[in-house]
Amino acid sequence: MKTALQNYHARMQRVLDHIDRHLDDNLDLDTLSGVAALSKFHFHRQFTATFGVSLHRYVQLARMKRASYRLAYRDAQSVTEIAMEAGYDAPDAFARAFRQRFGNLPSSFRKAPDWEPWLAAFGPLNNARSKLMQTIFNTDDVTIRDVPSIPVAIMEHHGDPATIGTTIQRFIAWRKANGLSPKTNPTFNVFHSDPRTKWPTEYRMDLCVGMDRPIEAKGERIETGIIPGGRCAVLRVGGNTDNLEAAALYLYRDWLPASGEETRDFPLYCQRLVLFPEVPEHEAVAELFLPLK
Repeated sequence: MKTALQNYHARMQRVLDHIDRHLDDNLDLDTLSGVAALSKFHFHRQFTATFGVSLHRYVQLARMKRASYRLAYRDAQSVTEIAMEAGYDAPDAFARAFRQRFGNLPSSFRKAPDWEPWLAAFGPLNNARSKLMQTIFNTDDVTIRDVPSIPVAIMEHHGDPATIGTTIQRFIAWRKANGLSPKTNPTFNVFHSDPRTKWPTEYRMDLCVGMDRPIEAKGERIETGIIPGGRCAVLRVGGNTDNLEAAALYLYRDWLPASGEETRDFPLYCQRLVLFPEVPEHEAVAELFLPLK
């Protein structure tokens, strides 16, 4: 029975991976039932029963999520180009769908994203993915490394985690103004507080970029600092790296007590190695660093 269930889950996982890889392609029922190796009639019912959302709705949400990331964080593409990539024949059809889902027009979202309705809208997508895409970590996934000190420029996010998208948008714009490409200057997040144990107004996270030269604030509140070198427990996370809570919990709750190690006086931090939407979401990669004595 367990083997049969695992086989069934593996089929559905193949479908989710295929959708992520082929968002610009035809993702109709015939195509995806073939990926699952199931009759299209049974597949459609099983997909909805498994994920709590229809196949068509899931694909729409996945395309709209990528489109909204590109609107907020990638200004090189026009709204028309983003609309076409999201599967809409015309910008006005995309605008209507976007406004119905998020409460404002794509052009307005690009200028000033409202993240609260955005998070609510993607609840069904995140719930669907979490049913089969939860990663179970074990001790073999953690390595201990000696890492060098890294000079960084820091933009602090202080406040509700739900609004961090606005800070990320400012951070990306500031990096572009200073020519600090992720390809040449690494991206880090330093987690000063746990969103589960802090009031939203007290939450703090630093958005950091590795520096190789002096930088200019250009109207932003930018500080300089150092991510200190030393021994770290490192856990690599692939896929949806928006939420690293499960990985952080594993390091603190499971790995650390069993390891016999002790932590240094520096917070948990991560390096963003491969970023969505530059790659399909399941190909995004981050590494969590837990500083050790």
